[in-house]
Amino acid sequence: MIMGKIFQISIWALALLGLAGCDDPALMTATPATQTVVASTVSAEHYNAVPDNGFTVPAVPVAEVPAEMQQQLVAYQTDQPVGTIIIDPSTKHLYLITDRNRALRYGIAVGRTGFGWSGEADIVGRTTWPKWIPPHEMIARRPELEKFRDVGQPGGVNNPLGARALYLKTNGVDYGYRIHGTPEWDSIGHNASSGCIRMINQDVMDLYNRVPDGTHVVVLTEDGQFPSKLSVPPPAPKARKPKPAVVPVTEPVVAVVTGAGRV
Repeated sequence: MIMGKIFQISIWALALLGLAGCDDPALMTATPATQTVVASTVSAEHYNAVPDNGFTVPAVPVAEVPAEMQQQLVAYQTDQPVGTIIIDPSTKHLYLITDRNRALRYGIAVGRTGFGWSGEADIVGRTTWPKWIPPHEMIARRPELEKFRDVGQPGGVNNPLGARALYLKTNGVDYGYRIHGTPEWDSIGHNASSGCIRMINQDVMDLYNRVPDGTHVVVLTEDGQFPSKLSVPPPAPKARKPKPAVVPVTEPVVAVVTGAGRV
């Protein structure tokens, strides 16, 4: 009986610590492997197939997605205001700040080597089942995308942008970066994109419903530090137009006639 009371008191004390101990250094760890999970915020059905606007988002095999890449409420130390999105390429996580030193954490995929970026931006627009228009420099790398040049690939379950897209601008300038879904759920946790932030479709749909336009987004540096400025990859060099072939100039042949004349 005494042990039962001690156990009850311990649980009660831990609950108070969870409410009042937001600055407890033991909770504020830097790496996701040891980051304190406050609660699992999704039901077992969160990653199931779901009908949406005439499409069906395929189910995700949760057993194959690492736990730290699934949506969870975690302790996260930051001085950014509630509602801010913080993206950490070093851990492949997106954090939506929900309370003081608390955040919803989602697994993401970020830019491949040479395509990463850091800085601050704002969500300026959004769409469901977005059309994807591959940049011309991407078409140059992947000729099979030529059929989508300027006209784009219609939205759908196989579209690279997935079920939702949130459009980002920095100081009013669109650098082409998005937070979007992906049919390639197994790319989450990797450097896989051309700079955009990929999320599991079910997760980006959840985020889409939680954040309004105007939400501030901070993309940390590759080593997880707060950015001091916007840093984007240099633009791809323009393809050089082939030089016109040089046609050799030949001198006209002049026929010389000798011994001609009237007799």
